[in-house]
Amino acid sequence: MNARAFPHRHLLGIEPLSAEDVVQVLDLSETFVGISERTIKKVPTLRGRTVINLFLEPSTRTRTSFEIAAKRLSADAINISGQASSTVKGETLLDTVRNLQAMHPDVIVIRHAASGAAHLVAQHVECAVINAGDGTHEHPSQALLDAATIRKHKGRIDGLEIAICGDIDHSRVARSNLYCLTRLGARVRLCAPRTMLPVGIDRMLGDAQDRVRTCFRIEEAIEGADVVMMLRIQTERLGAIGLFPNTREYSRHFGLSPRNIGGAKADAIVMHPGPINRGVELDPALADGPRSVILDQVSYGVAVRMALLYLLGAAGGGTVE
Repeated sequence: MNARAFPHRHLLGIEPLSAEDVVQVLDLSETFVGISERTIKKVPTLRGRTVINLFLEPSTRTRTSFEIAAKRLSADAINISGQASSTVKGETLLDTVRNLQAMHPDVIVIRHAASGAAHLVAQHVECAVINAGDGTHEHPSQALLDAATIRKHKGRIDGLEIAICGDIDHSRVARSNLYCLTRLGARVRLCAPRTMLPVGIDRMLGDAQDRVRTCFRIEEAIEGADVVMMLRIQTERLGAIGLFPNTREYSRHFGLSPRNIGGAKADAIVMHPGPINRGVELDPALADGPRSVILDQVSYGVAVRMALLYLLGAAGGGTVE
């Protein structure tokens, strides 16, 4: 099916991927979109393969879509949550994955609160590892599905003006999207309170610095934008640190609403990785309005994750029927 073999054993982040790697995943995902629209939503591509979804952090969209993706490819999907794992008894992550490896899975999909957890797992297993979000580091499959959604609605990514607004510092989605979108030629504006922008962001961006700028007013960030991507405040990672006065004040200055969306292009689309804190970073009128492509992001999440499981779990390739 794919003339070009995917050159990576694992998907631990977007940063190591080339533009060609990203486009390969996006192109393949388009094939799987069609499968999801069939009456019988199943192909035998990964029959006999086992995918373990090890989610040691809460998740709805990512975990469910990886499970659906595996089942639509006919793989056996095993789901393990934090509360259902022996980590609650004090077992270390390393012991958990060593025991899982002894059961000979083909792919482990892992979400963990610690940055670098997916890399640690990849060093101690023989199967493919997909990072489904590690701490504040990366969330590569989210960035890929976001890129797929943008490409569907805009026909391209190269040359687009994309605003990413919200809690940038604590967002693994923002980091993965920065790598992904700039690699494909987009120009990105980052908008957040000064307390929610990462220190040393210029060093993180490397060669992409000239395609990224930071803004401290949402009106500036979305002026003339083709795409506006809103992010929620990562309250679970903030602890007791007061990085903004209150949610009402935050919403007034950094929330997207009918009051300020007029600054974006007339055909600009509105995105959000979810879950949405309605009325804080995003007004419900926009979340549910004609500009919103949020549910398309969810649909592409299944297709993109099918593509990733195919590329990493088929051990040299399978067939799509």
